[in-house]
Amino acid sequence: MALDELKAALPDYAKDLKLNLSAVIGNSELPAQQLWGTVLACAMATRSPAVLRELEPEAKANLTPEAYTAAKGAAAIMGMNNVYYRTLHLLSNDEYATMRAGLRMNIIGTPGVEKADFELWCFAVSAINGCGQCLDSHEQVLRKAGVDAATVQASMKIAAVVQAVAATLDSEAVLAAL
Repeated sequence: MALDELKAALPDYAKDLKLNLSAVIGNSELPAQQLWGTVLACAMATRSPAVLRELEPEAKANLTPEAYTAAKGAAAIMGMNNVYYRTLHLLSNDEYATMRAGLRMNIIGTPGVEKADFELWCFAVSAINGCGQCLDSHEQVLRKAGVDAATVQASMKIAAVVQAVAATLDSEAVLAAL
């Protein structure tokens, strides 16, 4: 199992991450599509070869082809949107916020899966990428769609743990090469 491989690869000082991987992924109460779409989108957002290599096969096995593609699409579109909207938020010159973005984002309107699932994946990627404006926007859409706070929080926890595992494993790989 991919989680066992990731946990085994983590150093002893990251025992909390090992336990958290089991808790947020291995023992998740999310439906399989929400869980594995979130895991895949987050793994892609971390840009960690080790994390993506371990988690992608299990995500693919647990997702329909449409959901697999949509989860990757969530990571892709949020990679762009998080930079753009985080920049708007950080700029002190409000003029840019009044300008038309002019960036294509069609996948958000027609993701090919349940809209709420796609929004959940976008939310989780936005947590990794640190875009407050996108987090607020996707959280509001999720809540209006009837998604409860516990589900939103579950995606947040997945994002946090997957990102921490990625940073730890990638850092250890660099240190091992020194």
